[in-house]
Amino acid sequence: MRLTASKVFVTGLKVQANIGVHRHEIGRAQPLVVEVELDVPTAETDRLADTFDYEAVLKAAQRVAEAGHINLVETFAHRLARLCLEDPRVSRARVRVEKPLALEPHAVGAGVEVVLER
Repeated sequence: MRLTASKVFVTGLKVQANIGVHRHEIGRAQPLVVEVELDVPTAETDRLADTFDYEAVLKAAQRVAEAGHINLVETFAHRLARLCLEDPRVSRARVRVEKPLALEPHAVGAGVEVVLER
């Protein structure tokens, strides 16, 4: 058998970030819900060293959030995708970032999805 595709994913990741361009968003943290899917070649293995540790996605998202104010969710998504692509095994990163409070009470959330490839 030959492995044709392998993905590592994290869904429903919650982070607090100072994000937004509107006056009521400046200077206050807001929740974001993040979803990441990475194309990473893996073999049939039982060793963490042989794959991408999804805890690294959590740490990368926290790093982006802690780096200071960000105007747009697009910026957050691109920064997170680039951090994931720093691992040479990752060939593609799909990052979806949702702001649950963006259009409250009219919508459950709003956001963006970006896909970056090597």
